[in-house]
Amino acid sequence: MAIWLVVRQVGDNLTLPLMARKCTVQADGRVALDADQMANAATIAAIGAKRGMPERAVVVALATAYQESGLRNLADGDRDSVGLFQQRPSQGWGTPAQIRDPRYAANRFYAALKKVRGWEKMRVTDAAQRVQRSAFPEAYQKWADDSEVLSRALLGDASGAVACTVGRTPVMHGAAAAAQLTRNLVLDWGLKGTDPTDPNGLAVTPGDQRDGWRYAHWLVSHAQDHGVKRVRFGDLEWTARDGSWGRVDGQQSPAGQVVAEVFNEG
Repeated sequence: MAIWLVVRQVGDNLTLPLMARKCTVQADGRVALDADQMANAATIAAIGAKRGMPERAVVVALATAYQESGLRNLADGDRDSVGLFQQRPSQGWGTPAQIRDPRYAANRFYAALKKVRGWEKMRVTDAAQRVQRSAFPEAYQKWADDSEVLSRALLGDASGAVACTVGRTPVMHGAAAAAQLTRNLVLDWGLKGTDPTDPNGLAVTPGDQRDGWRYAHWLVSHAQDHGVKRVRFGDLEWTARDGSWGRVDGQQSPAGQVVAEVFNEG
């Protein structure tokens, strides 16, 4: 797998959507999230895949984060609970700063889940409860269906399934946005072979179609916080202008790559 960076100039006539920063996920079901929730869900799913956990584990992790934090990286909570999974420093989950790192928190959750004997055959809520030990052990189950929709999309089992709108002003622009986007893509997915020599673009060569949609959906999920303008895979393209996927007739992304562009300062 290889990555290279691209930064494109944004035309003066580009107008970003006026609608709220929201995402819709459609994969044998429909889920709506805001931009922060979507980015967190994408990272949770990526960390699970990176660890080689089965899709069922990603469903359990997403359902847990749904219930514990609403898929938000909270600074506090009940007693000393922190972060996406409301993990407690006093219970040995790590320091508050560590737990506020979504990658660290997700890794710790998956590591704990893996130690639960027979979790794969449990209901989602029972597997989650064995890790979390909540006062409300049945609460996780209500998020199981939505978490299954998210996991199917974020693990590449559906095409063009994650569509996000972004605000008028991206959080990041230009080379800084491209560099941060690549860094976090590598951290979440563990990709190798980064190539920063071309400062004008970003592309990933996936191992197969499923991997391609994993990366494409991750890029769209992080569009708002990483200044992503456009994502293309195969003959489908998502743009910040439209906030949706559309077919690009007669054009394919080069060599089966997932290609992304970020907004320039101009």
